[in-house]
Order: sequence, then structure tokens, then C-alpha cells
Amino acid sequence: MSGIELLEKYPLAANVIKASILEKMIESFKDDSVPDEFKEHMRQQGVEDDKVAVMIDVQPRFLFDVFDDNSVFIQINVFNTFSYSINEGEVISGSWETRKEAEKAAIEAAFDVLEESLQEDRMKVIAQNGNTGEHYDEN
Repeated sequence: MSGIELLEKYPLAANVIKASILEKMIESFKDDSVPDEFKEHMRQQGVEDDKVAVMIDVQPRFLFDVFDDNSVFIQINVFNTFSYSINEGEVISGSWETRKEAEKAAIEAAFDVLEESLQEDRMKVIAQNGNTGEHYDEN
């Protein structure tokens, strides 16, 4: 699945990933010469899906940190072929000839795990508020 397809299929996970990318970009401005107004402007503008999709397609390994930060832990295993597991065996894969193929498959599965986790969190909030969630903003 391409980066843009992942972002479209998993909108809650996409929001978390885009926010993480944005904060890492802003953190890189450690120089006091960058005004806070500019940083706030960047937060308001956000990161466009097409830019994030290219990052996913070209160098998906950056997502490992994002998933780690959200308690979705990917482990790449090797024994003649490559495989992956997520969250200590919660999700276990088949096998691939290359590490890159296993990483790509693991990232797709991790999107699904993160999305499911975020949906569960959202439903808990809805239940705590005592409503059905019919007016809940998904983005």
C-alpha cells in the first residue's frame, strides 16, 4: 500500500503521524532566532498529506519512532527470511526475502494497530461523556 493510501485508510493514525512530524520539525528550530509566531504558524498550517506520503514511500523507517511513541512496537526478526511482530507477538507476520519488504509490511500492520487503538480511545471518551458519539469530530 502506498503512503497516500495508508493516510487515507487510517485517518486517526494519519493525524498522529502528521502531528509527530510537525513537532519534530519545530523542535529542530532550537535556535532562539526562530520566532514563536513562526512556529505557531507552522502548527496552524500543518503538514500536507502528499508530503507525508512521499516520506512514507521514500523512507518509512522514520515511522518506527512515531509508532514507538504511541506504544506500537515493531520488531523485525530474521531466521533464513525476514518477518515482523508487533507488541510482543500481538501481530505476527509471514516471511519476506528482504528486510525492507518486512519493514513495509510491518508499517502497514502498525497503521492498523494504531488506528484501532485510537478508535478504542475515542470510544472511551464518548462513553465517558454519556453520548453516542454521533456528533464527534473524527479528525
